[in-house]
Amino acid sequence: MSNTTRFIAIIPARFASTRFPGKPLAKLGDKCIIQHVYERVKTVFEQAYVATDDERIANEVERFGGKYIMTGSHHQSGTDRCYDALCQLGEKKYDVVVNIQGDEPNVEHSQIETLVSCFGDGATQIATLKKQILSKEELFSPNVVKVVCSSSGDAFYFSRCPIPYMRGCEQDQWLEKHKYYKHIGIYAYTFETLQKLVKLEQTSLELAESLEQLRWIENGYTIKVEETMVENIAIDTPEDLLKLKK
Repeated sequence: MSNTTRFIAIIPARFASTRFPGKPLAKLGDKCIIQHVYERVKTVFEQAYVATDDERIANEVERFGGKYIMTGSHHQSGTDRCYDALCQLGEKKYDVVVNIQGDEPNVEHSQIETLVSCFGDGATQIATLKKQILSKEELFSPNVVKVVCSSSGDAFYFSRCPIPYMRGCEQDQWLEKHKYYKHIGIYAYTFETLQKLVKLEQTSLELAESLEQLRWIENGYTIKVEETMVENIAIDTPEDLLKLKK
């Protein structure tokens, strides 16, 4: 991509979360979660929109001076919601779409910049981030998605299980014997790639692990993965919010 690459950030946010209904509107300090995310994203991108299907979220975004786009309520993933928003904006206006979920209130400027840098060579289709796992609790938690990459930095596979399996080694020693990485779930895609991703049917690997990025890999797409040293705390449950507050 050139210096004239046109980036846009889309922040998918839905109210009807199974584990934490109304999550984007939950308070963290004196601001709601979605405001924290939006303001951090705006430190990098001139163009940023919250994509939501709920009037309550839209009203809150409008209240704090942000921009939003109303999207359909049928979307199964943030990727689908991003594309819906992009189509409404005039899809051909942008070269790269950055998808930052509305439950990442501590996403860092440096992480977004690292993600954007992946498009410097013009060959990247999809980009995302990883961070080294340092605790046994994270390594064996099915809620922490692990990623394995090639020497060139492309993702081989994502899993809720720790991969690789360390044969003949006690689990307490796995982190000493091998570097494991967790997936940081923010993405960027070229417009052309995103346009194709949303047309793909769900695959067996995706359904098995409940990870949409496996659909892309199964269909031959390359996901470039860069490392970040910054710790993210995504909020999936009310308990996660309490941990972040502490």
